[in-house]
Amino acid sequence: MSRFVIPGFLRVTGRNRTYIDAERATAHVRERALRPVAYGPPRKLRGVEVSVAHDRGWPVYTLTPSDGISRGALVYAHGGGWVGEIASQHWQLAARIAAQTHLVVTVPIYPLIPFGTAAQVIPRVAELVQAAERHGPTFLAGDSAGGQIALSTALHLRDAGHIVPRTILISPALDLTLENPEIDAVLERDPWLGRDGGLVFGRLWSGEISMKDPLVSPLFGDFDGLGPITVFTGTDDILNPDARLFAAKARTAGVDLDYHEEPGLVHVYPLTPSEEGASARRRIIDRLRTDLARLNDPIGGPGRQRVRRER
Repeated sequence: MSRFVIPGFLRVTGRNRTYIDAERATAHVRERALRPVAYGPPRKLRGVEVSVAHDRGWPVYTLTPSDGISRGALVYAHGGGWVGEIASQHWQLAARIAAQTHLVVTVPIYPLIPFGTAAQVIPRVAELVQAAERHGPTFLAGDSAGGQIALSTALHLRDAGHIVPRTILISPALDLTLENPEIDAVLERDPWLGRDGGLVFGRLWSGEISMKDPLVSPLFGDFDGLGPITVFTGTDDILNPDARLFAAKARTAGVDLDYHEEPGLVHVYPLTPSEEGASARRRIIDRLRTDLARLNDPIGGPGRQRVRRER
């Protein structure tokens, strides 16, 4: 699909309705609470074997490379505005990462609003990262709302003395207050997101803590000591101005930043069926392979290991 077709498709299908209208957003949360959407993976995911465990009410899926060889792990947090369930595009990306990098990918089905909050979810995702380390170096990744979860988790782990070797952020939500004045110039171009509905979702996700707490809005965190971070952002995305602020702040803090900004592209473009999306997916795979080659030094590193599959 052409990059020029995708914005028109999003507008025609009304993908932004719940993000631009607070009443629609509130009604959407109520509807999803009453009628949850299925979250299970597609029946066929190439190159992986799928298992699931239930941990304290969370379904936690594991995508294991089909040959059973592991070089490490990755925990993926899906997007959806903290109200939308995991979708096929998320599963396909997670499976691609597992199959092409030999990482065991953990996909938590975390509780959505109005039942889940950042203060409940972030520490649990951090636990999953630490548990996955039995496979080797363990990365974090997430898109949109999942990008917020991933970066907030990396900050939470850093505060506990644990550095994630790379966090991959796809169009991350970084400041849920949406106060950045530069957002106004992007609103009319963005065919997907909006401020009024987005604020409804963000306030519910923040629960009883401040929307400027780094557990909710990681842009307000201290970035000193964070591990390497990769960011993908398009300029026709209202989250792009905050991505630029994040990049500047991260560089000032000395973070090893791999920043990709694409003009005219929409929210979560690496998940879209476009040439630019395919290129971004290849970059994700290449970046992880490069990191694994560095971390799994054949002389001193852990190298490959055979995975004991979950049952």
